Amino acid sequence: MSPIHLTETVRDALQGIEKFIPTAKKIEYIRALLKVGFDCIDIGSFVSPKAVPQMAETAQVIQNLNFTDSKTKAMVLVVNEQGAERATQFPFITDISYPYSVSPTFLQRNLKMDTVQSKKTINSISESVKTSRLNFVVYLSMGFGNPYGDDWSLNLLTDTVREFYKLGIRKMPLSDILGEASPERIFEVYNTLIPPFPDVDFGLHLHTKPTESYAKLESAYEAGVRSFETVLNGLGGCPFAANEMVGNLSTQDFVAFCDKKNIPLNLDRSALAKAIEIASGLTN
Repeated sequence: MSPIHLTETVRDALQGIEKFIPTAKKIEYIRALLKVGFDCIDIGSFVSPKAVPQMAETAQVIQNLNFTDSKTKAMVLVVNEQGAERATQFPFITDISYPYSVSPTFLQRNLKMDTVQSKKTINSISESVKTSRLNFVVYLSMGFGNPYGDDWSLNLLTDTVREFYKLGIRKMPLSDILGEASPERIFEVYNTLIPPFPDVDFGLHLHTKPTESYAKLESAYEAGVRSFETVLNGLGGCPFAANEMVGNLSTQDFVAFCDKKNIPLNLDRSALAKAIEIASGLTN
């Protein structure tokens, strides 16, 4: 049984919250998460503070964390070469991510870019990280369908993966930002992508209603997915996808899924309970 790779996405949990969460609270929260045993924590982003005010002090948060005694990796999101360069200044950051989308409409909503501009940026970042320690993660948003009416097909998705594969990118999580993908579609997509690209890590970044998460997780797992991204209490969502955010996949729901399926997770349950308690007070 292949091990599960679990990323706790603090960035996606907090980025859409309008009321600013004090820096000290963010630091306390992530310090608690570091004790749980997640494989990776998505800490924040190096983007315009005007676009995402909640992430404006990501650098300050990172400077107050200590990854030395933890096996957990740190990831930040970037949208341009400047952000990628900034990430190299922090020795604990091991991964940078870029939110590409197979939907041109969502690219405009999210990044104010068209497909050509976005792919050019990905190419530039992929070249720059080749001489650094950073791993480059490219999200495939709207990977399970296009709710905006743009063209979408498995062939289009496969061609996009092949294009990024040629750049040396080997981690491409698929995301369902609006929570509309059915279990059948999730299985179909992964069953199409995983066999021809066996060395690519196609993770799942799922926004979902709690009542629908188990069936979707089961489809992804049965199709061969072993990397998942979660958020304690299912907090957050994407503020640019729609007028109302769809919450993230709850860490608790994912743990319950794994427990029911007898899938081992190397997590400190006591530390997890403490982190859940802190997470519950973040927005109060």
